[in-house]
Amino acid sequence: MPPKRAATTKAAAKDAPAAAKNKANTAAKVTKPATKSKAAAPAKAPAKGRGRPKKEVVAEPEAEADSGSEADSEEAEEETKTKTTKTKVNGTTKKAAPKAAAKKTETTAPTKRGTKRKADDGEAPAAPVKKIKALVKGPVINEPPTDRLHVFVFGEGTAGELGLGTDKKCIDVKRPRLNANLDSEKVGVVQVVAGGMHNVALTQDNKILTWGVNDQGALGRDTAWEGGLKDMDEEEDSDSDDDDTGMNPKESTPAEVDWSTTEVAEGSRWVDVAAGDSCSFALTDDGKVYGWGTFRSNEGIFGFTHDTFIAQRPIRIPELKNIISIKAGANHALALDTKGAVFAWGSGQQNQLGRRVIERTKIEGLKPREFGLPKGKKSIVSIETGGYHSFAISKTGDVYSWGLNNFGETGVMDNAGQDDAVILKPQVVEALQGKEIISIKGGGHHSLCATADGDCLVWGRLDGNQCGLSKDFIAGLPADATIKDERDQPRILAVPTKLPTIQGKAAVVTACSDHNLVVTREGKAYSWGFSANYQTGQGTIDDVIEATLIDNTAVRERKLTGATSGGQFSILTAKADQPTVNGA
Repeated sequence: MPPKRAATTKAAAKDAPAAAKNKANTAAKVTKPATKSKAAAPAKAPAKGRGRPKKEVVAEPEAEADSGSEADSEEAEEETKTKTTKTKVNGTTKKAAPKAAAKKTETTAPTKRGTKRKADDGEAPAAPVKKIKALVKGPVINEPPTDRLHVFVFGEGTAGELGLGTDKKCIDVKRPRLNANLDSEKVGVVQVVAGGMHNVALTQDNKILTWGVNDQGALGRDTAWEGGLKDMDEEEDSDSDDDDTGMNPKESTPAEVDWSTTEVAEGSRWVDVAAGDSCSFALTDDGKVYGWGTFRSNEGIFGFTHDTFIAQRPIRIPELKNIISIKAGANHALALDTKGAVFAWGSGQQNQLGRRVIERTKIEGLKPREFGLPKGKKSIVSIETGGYHSFAISKTGDVYSWGLNNFGETGVMDNAGQDDAVILKPQVVEALQGKEIISIKGGGHHSLCATADGDCLVWGRLDGNQCGLSKDFIAGLPADATIKDERDQPRILAVPTKLPTIQGKAAVVTACSDHNLVVTREGKAYSWGFSANYQTGQGTIDDVIEATLIDNTAVRERKLTGATSGGQFSILTAKADQPTVNGA
């Protein structure tokens, strides 16, 4: 067996956009794109059982956010006066002396105010304080999913991404495995989405569960653990019987998000969840959006809202109302409302927000805003993201795209292949005109979709097997179907192209960085692309060149219905009450 290729580390993950641009003019096939935002795989993989690299130090808030009041009452917020810095040293949590808070706190809580105080001699009476109104549930505009799911996981699990616990067998899962911690009867997951190195799931009894990396609050709950991180320099003993993997059990086991400091209107139901690289979101049945974690940029932590640097617990995003769908890219998010308006916020360094954001006023990027998409008869009905680009589909079937485009991942080839190529404002993808798109998703530098006819189309970067096509097939394409590098080797697939090896009709597509999954109407799953961490589910660490059937005993008789993928792992789902493919 060839040596194992890289497992993603938190540090390498954050340089994705910059690395992507630097490689835009690389001649011939790149060894492996360094653009794998949490989704990436650096050149050398850590040995099994060594745990992930030490977490960067982040400050813990003195008071958690209570942002549930209406927007007009949130002016009562004050900055937290002090905060405590917490570090981990050899597995032991140590607290430093309190110090003055920075301009932004990690989580900002409204200060409770009493009645106006009595005036002192010679002092004017204090101004009356506006009373904070309780959050009231609005009309129901969304219904939650109801089908209980079997959840199958595979890929890299050294940071708890698979949610299987801390056993050694939970680290490298080569093929799909049923997650017993998400039992369809006891837990009843009805939706699950993967972020870069964490996951968010919605259950039938109105709970939101999270697991995976919690370095910047992406899990929305406390995962402090008295255990320690293993020494990265310690030699691996493959014959050891030691079952201690160094994994945090509170991160590697699914658990409920902590809502104790967040105001949620009584009777609210959760209907949708989304996950980015270091952030998570949840949508209520009356269209309110809550989020936690943070966005990141090329320089590190970017911030989460205009007054919250890192949200360790959920906070409500008051600018968003009457929302019916939420999606998250690596470091940006989209929301669609009942009128077909789309809002974008987060980091805009690759123009993910569909509007130009001046870096020195980045606070504007953290406020959800509309941008140049049509309304009225051509209003938007569906939204989706890639790592650093996005898509929107209108009532008329037009597909709009914007964002990073250095490999033509948006489907607009005007400047594909150029350094710093972006699509500044949403543009119609002409190559998808007339095709009824039922599922679409972007990876790091490529994209794919499923049509109503059952075709799976791919485009964008292909020099790392991202597009699932063999060299012979690519060689037979028309000359204008590819863009070549300086060595005259195909580097970009410039035309959405049907995958020839998928048997059946494509129904659901997903991608993250450089690997892909497709689920057909017949209930079968196919995968291809970068597989260094077994994220394709094919049992190999070699690239899977063509779209290949995922086939093992866990899923062979199941009729699969969904898929989601993280940086170095993947998830397949099947309805729990649905017969197997053989009718059993």
